[in-house]
Amino acid sequence: MNPWSPDVEEELALVLKDWLKQQGRTQADLRRSLRATSTRMPALMQVLEMEHRLGGLPRVAAKLCSIEADWINNAPAHASASAGDLTTDTDPFGQLDLLLREIRDDRGN
Repeated sequence: MNPWSPDVEEELALVLKDWLKQQGRTQADLRRSLRATSTRMPALMQVLEMEHRLGGLPRVAAKLCSIEADWINNAPAHASASAGDLTTDTDPFGQLDLLLREIRDDRGN
């Protein structure tokens, strides 16, 4: 298992910002889903670091995938338009699947 490091944290923060933007969500939405103490990135990272300690990057990716699924399943009707028109033909886990694939590739090396 790759250790948590400033580089991992920095890359994850960039992915999270892009992901939130793609989903039409905010750090406040992520804070609620993670049950973090603050909407600030260090507080969000603290929760994700704890997930990492329990199961590495695969657990972090799985947690984020479950949050995204929850957002999609519980999205109000008007939110889907702001997050892009999600149809059955699109992959709602696109970015997170890429992250999980990269993690698996890194573990194989």
